[in-house]
Amino acid sequence: MTAEPDFVSHQTHDARRFYLNLQPQDKQPLSLVCGGVERMNDDYVVERADFPYFAIEWVSEGRGILTMGGREHELALGSLFAYGPGIPHRIVNVPQENMRKFYLDLAGTDAADWLNRLGLLKGRPVTVGRPHELVELWNLIDREARDVAEHSHAMCEMLVRVLLRKIQQRMVSSRTGESSEAFQTFEIARSLIEQRFLEFRSVEEVASEIGFSPIYLSRLFKRFAGSGAYRYLLRLRMNYAAELILERGLKVSAAAERLRYADAFQFSRAFKRIYGVPPSFLSKNFSASGRR
Repeated sequence: MTAEPDFVSHQTHDARRFYLNLQPQDKQPLSLVCGGVERMNDDYVVERADFPYFAIEWVSEGRGILTMGGREHELALGSLFAYGPGIPHRIVNVPQENMRKFYLDLAGTDAADWLNRLGLLKGRPVTVGRPHELVELWNLIDREARDVAEHSHAMCEMLVRVLLRKIQQRMVSSRTGESSEAFQTFEIARSLIEQRFLEFRSVEEVASEIGFSPIYLSRLFKRFAGSGAYRYLLRLRMNYAAELILERGLKVSAAAERLRYADAFQFSRAFKRIYGVPPSFLSKNFSASGRR
């Protein structure tokens, strides 16, 4: 078995790692060196004064403490941070809430440019919404990195660029403390809405379920999702309505009844608020004969 590089911690378990290019070329704009996912041991402590590559790490479970930029920062679900050459950092696990985190190590001028553009080399973590989307992309990268096909390296590079775009899309905060607590509440509310959007008809119902005020909930969604909680709920409901009309052939009145609207007029108004056209537009312009 080939020995792992010195920079890989052994204070972990349930780890899965890949190594793609441990000798990246200086002239290559972006190279994926390696990546991994690992569960921290209780005594996990990593302290480095330097690092040979540009690293991106994000937390999917548990809690930890990051010391970087002369300050301590809490790490929790959705925390993402980066470091690279000349950036001292210390990562400590919080026992009993052992962290599970993903990482990618990159090299090249494009890696440095991207991380600077995203503000990830300023010595503090950020919060990302929907961190599971980063995990999905990491899984694709992991699969391609293990493939021996001719274009695997190029595929990995393209997927890394997509992941950087996804970070840009989902990055919502660079503050700690209250931000972490607020993000946890947002994730609970978002998950609840996605699971039970047919049951909920208002933000008040969602807020009552989790014990927060509707105003606070809407502020969280504007902060972490870019739109209010009601619009988030309404989009899920109207997307389902479009499926009912287009894929199951329901009439507008039947779709309105399924979503528990008092009448088709109220339903049509809500639908148009999301899509800009009434639901009758779908029935007229996307008949069964016109489907793909």
